[in-house]
Amino acid sequence: MITMTIIKNPRVTEKASFLAEQNVYTFDVSKNANKTEIKKAIFALYKVKPVKVNILAVPAKKIFVRGKVGVKPGGKKALVYLKKGDKIEFI
Repeated sequence: MITMTIIKNPRVTEKASFLAEQNVYTFDVSKNANKTEIKKAIFALYKVKPVKVNILAVPAKKIFVRGKVGVKPGGKKALVYLKKGDKIEFI
């Protein structure tokens, strides 16, 4: 299924939940996904047509846990804007 490789999962954070109140939903997406692919995947998964999609690069970060140094991988996230009446439910 191609839509699952484009959209990995919804980002459930405090900031994302505030944006969801204004009909802006945030998703983790694959690194090689573009805006038109994301629009098609959102329509296929949730049956809502996005008005606009913004894509942001998430940088990799160095982390230090229990005396060990590691790297949190980066990626891409997408902000999906919907019409006023549309809604996406995350279960």
